[in-house]
Amino acid sequence: MKLNACFSNLLAFGLILFTFSNCGNSERKLPILGERDWTKKTVDGKEVVDTVYNTIPPFSFVDQKGDTITEKVVENKIYVTDFFFTTCPTICPVMKREMIKVYNAYKGNPEVMILSHSIDPEHDTPQVLNTYAKDLGVEGNQWLFLTGQKEKIYEIGQNSYMSTAKEDKTADGGYIHSGAFILVDKDKHVRGMYDGTTDEGTQKLIADIETLLSEYKK
Repeated sequence: MKLNACFSNLLAFGLILFTFSNCGNSERKLPILGERDWTKKTVDGKEVVDTVYNTIPPFSFVDQKGDTITEKVVENKIYVTDFFFTTCPTICPVMKREMIKVYNAYKGNPEVMILSHSIDPEHDTPQVLNTYAKDLGVEGNQWLFLTGQKEKIYEIGQNSYMSTAKEDKTADGGYIHSGAFILVDKDKHVRGMYDGTTDEGTQKLIADIETLLSEYKK
């Protein structure tokens, strides 16, 4: 399954933004990706233009333990998210192998979480997801596997996380989804997108998580 063109374009866009933001500045700062708007406000008696960045909206899903999970679970946390389904015959096993590296790198760190959304909620019940998580060796509440209303999962994937997630009977396994890992900051902004099917992409993600953690320590 190929990564979608939107993901590739956004990845390139992020790299361009990063290059310009770091020109002449040794301090590395991640770009904010996604749609943005501009608003005018008055500062010290002068009208200035302020950038308003897209944020991840409120959500409500169910995790592998049957608990309702909302945006409050990632409040004041950095998190990585992706989309998959347990019967995926193509890239999902590779993605989970790579995500385990992220999980192990931050296991026990209260500032970092992982949210994996199933795009086949009819099959991927909490019980199925719980077995799947155990088979991966995942413990505790740091990496949550989410299911819920199909339309809501697809909507947040494509409109907020900028990641393809939809049903397609012509595709292998019956679904199409991006192989991207998406990095979200404590302010609900998307700060990076990474190839979740390669070690190179995963190591870049881990490095950027470190950068983001450092941003919040300043």
